[in-house]
Amino acid sequence: MKTLAPSYLKHQFLIAMPHMADPNFAQTLTYIVEHNEHGAMGLVVNRPQELSLADILEQLRPDETPPASTLQVPIYQGGPVQTDRGFVLHSSECSFQASVALEGLSLTTSQDILLAIAAGVGPKQSLITLGYAGWEAGQLEAELADNAWLNCPFDPEIVFGMASDLRLEAAAASLGINLHLLTSQAGHA
Repeated sequence: MKTLAPSYLKHQFLIAMPHMADPNFAQTLTYIVEHNEHGAMGLVVNRPQELSLADILEQLRPDETPPASTLQVPIYQGGPVQTDRGFVLHSSECSFQASVALEGLSLTTSQDILLAIAAGVGPKQSLITLGYAGWEAGQLEAELADNAWLNCPFDPEIVFGMASDLRLEAAAASLGINLHLLTSQAGHA
């Protein structure tokens, strides 16, 4: 008998189904940074907070005034885990102290990227989050089996090229799905 290798969702989007009850994930689009037999890690990419990069820089360097341009750089709620920790998902033309190469992207957790973005010499495309989404081994697979999520291929245009309030529906549309037409009730023939 042939054993099937597990299918992991690294470098994919998770689309929260309309009936998602967990307030941490209702109406979210999550980029999966890592997914393996030990669990999964992702970043919610469509929930801006009432914070800007200027707010973060004021905390990191209280004696310096952040550049005015940093007021326009939003900070996103990356997920409910370690909400005081920053993660920057970005294009990979730049490398920083704590960068991990992903498939055509990088993830950085060091402060030097924030300073580079503020100085106008950071990556061309970036999304800054506080916190991340985490799943224990088998947890995400169980949620997928319960139809809590849809998954689709990652598209950088959705994260970096459109407004955050359009991202969830754009990811669903890439599958030919209109989330407004889905119901949480199952039918039986």
